[in-house]
Amino acid sequence: MRPKEGEKTMAYTPELSMGASSSLRRIAWALNVPMTKAIERVFETLPQILDTRLICESCRDKSKCPECAFNSHNQTQQEKEEPS
Repeated sequence: MRPKEGEKTMAYTPELSMGASSSLRRIAWALNVPMTKAIERVFETLPQILDTRLICESCRDKSKCPECAFNSHNQTQQEKEEPS
């Protein structure tokens, strides 16, 4: 879910609770990346953990399916593209 070359990024600073911010900071330290990159990695991992079928069924914006990380077709494609 990292921005692709030429892809626009969202200028948004999430408001996190102190606990969530503290957890994210520790993840960032462990990955040796800034918090902004750490949160991207967290989001990249979510489709592997969460029930993607439930997320797709609950989605209110079907126009994003082709690029959605929770779309099972996209997950299969990403697995093929990622080097082992």
